[in-house]
Amino acid sequence: MQVTVGVLGPVVGWDGTGARLDLKGPRHRAVLARLVVARGQVVPVDRLVDDLWPAPPPGAVSAVRTFVAALRRALEPDRPPREPARLLVTEGPGYALRVPRDAVDAWRFEDETAAATAGPPYETLDRLDRALGWWRGPAYADFDEPWARTERFRLEQVRLDAVERLAGARLAVGRPADVVADLDAHVAEHPWREEAWRLLALALYRAGRQADALGVLRRARGLLREQLGIDPSPRLRQLETDLLRQRDQADGGPPGPDRIWADTAAAYHRTVAADSRVRLESTVGLLRSLAMAGPGGLEAARGQRLAAIAAAERLGDADLTARVIGGYDVPAIWTRSDDPEQAAAIVAAAERALGALRPGSADATRARLLATVAVESRGTPGPRGRTAAREAERIARRLGDPALLAFALNGTFMQSFQRAGLAPERDAIGAELVALSARHGLPAFEILGHLVRLQARSALADFDGADGHAAAADGLALRHERPLVGVFTQWYRALRLSAAGEPPEVEEAAYREAAARLPGAGMPGVERGLLPLALLCLRLRHHRPADADDDTDWGPYAPWTRPLVLLARERPADAAAALRQAPDPPRDLLYEALWCLIARAAVALADRPAMRRARATLAPAAGELAGAGSGLLTLGPVADELDPLDAALGRA
Repeated sequence: MQVTVGVLGPVVGWDGTGARLDLKGPRHRAVLARLVVARGQVVPVDRLVDDLWPAPPPGAVSAVRTFVAALRRALEPDRPPREPARLLVTEGPGYALRVPRDAVDAWRFEDETAAATAGPPYETLDRLDRALGWWRGPAYADFDEPWARTERFRLEQVRLDAVERLAGARLAVGRPADVVADLDAHVAEHPWREEAWRLLALALYRAGRQADALGVLRRARGLLREQLGIDPSPRLRQLETDLLRQRDQADGGPPGPDRIWADTAAAYHRTVAADSRVRLESTVGLLRSLAMAGPGGLEAARGQRLAAIAAAERLGDADLTARVIGGYDVPAIWTRSDDPEQAAAIVAAAERALGALRPGSADATRARLLATVAVESRGTPGPRGRTAAREAERIARRLGDPALLAFALNGTFMQSFQRAGLAPERDAIGAELVALSARHGLPAFEILGHLVRLQARSALADFDGADGHAAAADGLALRHERPLVGVFTQWYRALRLSAAGEPPEVEEAAYREAAARLPGAGMPGVERGLLPLALLCLRLRHHRPADADDDTDWGPYAPWTRPLVLLARERPADAAAALRQAPDPPRDLLYEALWCLIARAAVALADRPAMRRARATLAPAAGELAGAGSGLLTLGPVADELDPLDAALGRA
């Protein structure tokens, strides 16, 4: 049951039901607050003592340990005795708070306001309005120590920026009257914030109050000159000039994207009926664009996609439902679904739509449904995904539709993991995607093609080739505003250090830096367990033991890492049991890497059946790097794993 911590006001905690946690006295809350300020980093006990007491009393270190023990009981009341804490952990010389980003309101607030920078005005408005609603008073309100004052000031600046950005978003969607009262109070409390004065004047002008707007600018000029001795900024002076000429800054030339969006959206709302089928199909187009706009957009689109499909199914029009399902042709590169339950529901809806299509329905509509089945069936057993991919590709080639073929090839790629050693086949898929998309102006699928080739060339140890595809993907991403591409290329460059012969410490630091981009990226299927797996592969490549902390979250990779971790702890009987219980790895981008982990454990434990299975599986990939098909991590050449297997099995 996840607990949450609140510091945007007095420091409090809540359990999963929303009930307040008993955090004991002010010193206990101060320890928790100080660990929140550290943002997951270790705070040494000595530092905690200095931060809690101006003149530490005798026994202060013991007191801190007592506070920590009480906090652990409050945060994890159901933790069995002697089981290590998961949330407030001991590490090295001190303590750290290891909770998800969304479990602390201040962290969640900063993530939400940061994610609101790239979205359209309506999304920005919703995000900022929601985030500002989490404030209950001044941050760390019950503490006045230097560390609390510093963090309170920093968060307050973020809050003030968010207030002004929210006002700007309301102006962008044509709601100036909603802004005036809030901004008037805002400038009264914070008179030195020029952006607040500018927005207030602009809101008054757009509300038809030109004289009041000019009066606000005169007040701002007087305050700045008389009390600070500075002139208003050029932007503020220009606004005054524009208002005197009855020109809105946003209308002083060609309208900007925000204003065009707001005007178009307003016209759409006025013109298209709320229950219109056209509106539902338009929503899918928006969701598609939203999913590629950045982390917040991807998560928001995923949250609304099933709702759109359900709304279409309720209308009882199979062709409309098929268009709503198949219109979401967002390129997919990772073979583990971010939301397996949702993916299964989408596949089921697509299959229902396929069964309900009328005989005269467009072949392209049928192919889009089949491609959706292929993409959303990634990582699941059974032949249906592969047959759907083949049929979608066949129809797309017959119709000569480039966009449809690109979508179908994405499904073919997702179903190209039926055995080890298929990097050359995936490289060919990527090459066709790049050429097709470049010819027909399909930048999203051109990026996908370069990422597919980056993965395939990495698997084949052609890092010069992979470098070129990484650069091409980054260039297209910059040009077409696809920020999530950088997540994959940054991980690739961490992997690339192994081929460059960099020391393991350099590679580990690069992996940790790359992993820092994953929280909040909207890709849980990529995020969970990936950093521990990459660091384990790094250790094994450099002949180091597979040691790990007790609280390491291996995510979906636990069954295949556990035997080696237990061996490193000198628990061979438990390791042998774990190896016997480990299922065959899923057929995805990490298929060879996980089989190599099985191979290593099997050789160490002399488990001949596991060794034979591992060898038979890995043999077709003898010329590839284990895991490098992911473009993110590697255990080294598969051939280096086959040699010990052959020796242990007595092969020549």
